[in-house]
Amino acid sequence: MKYKHIPVIILSMAFTVSACRNHGGKDISEGEIHYSIEYSGNLGKVPKELLPKNLIVSFKQNKVLFEMTSVFGNSGIINLSNPKSGIYDTYFSLFALKYYCELSEGELFPGLGSMDGIEIDKTSGNMDICGFRCKHAEVTLPSDRDKIISIWYTDEIDVRGSNLATPFEEIDGVLLDFFFRIGEAEIHFSAENIYSKEINDNIFERRTDYTKATQEDINGFISKMVNF
Repeated sequence: MKYKHIPVIILSMAFTVSACRNHGGKDISEGEIHYSIEYSGNLGKVPKELLPKNLIVSFKQNKVLFEMTSVFGNSGIINLSNPKSGIYDTYFSLFALKYYCELSEGELFPGLGSMDGIEIDKTSGNMDICGFRCKHAEVTLPSDRDKIISIWYTDEIDVRGSNLATPFEEIDGVLLDFFFRIGEAEIHFSAENIYSKEINDNIFERRTDYTKATQEDINGFISKMVNF
């Protein structure tokens, strides 16, 4: 681990241990993770107060649903990964607009193109987040090799392939502290609550109330929402 990152890691540890809650014990295979969201970088003219405040990830075996929504304008982004059914979808909504696109296995979810080509360096760092033992990795972006961003993940949640269709596919664990870069905006996610609960299989099926669009269309919608 690079020594220059130790103060940042210690501060992150102190905040996470005090704020995070685990509702269900370790080795859960079905449930929800609730993350807080922080934004940095160029967010355009949209006030941070109007952007999504939380991310909810629902998981069951190898099925994962990411929901990042805002009360403003009924807006949000949903990413769905259901390998057994061959479903890798992104859903975008803003006011009356409701569109989705279908991806093939191995493709990145729309909006994350600027993260294509990231480098991930796994370190020996460890930290407890929400009662789960987490491993550490350092990430550099193709656009700025001098900037290093820490992420934390755990293998104590029993979900296979939780990072499919994301830039972190090579990470063999569930991310509990991580980030996405969308356009010029950086979005950081920190786990706050982890729940063991029954999840209805229906939420991992393709939605029928969205209009099909291309990946390029969804990329454009997401970029406009975050960098308006």
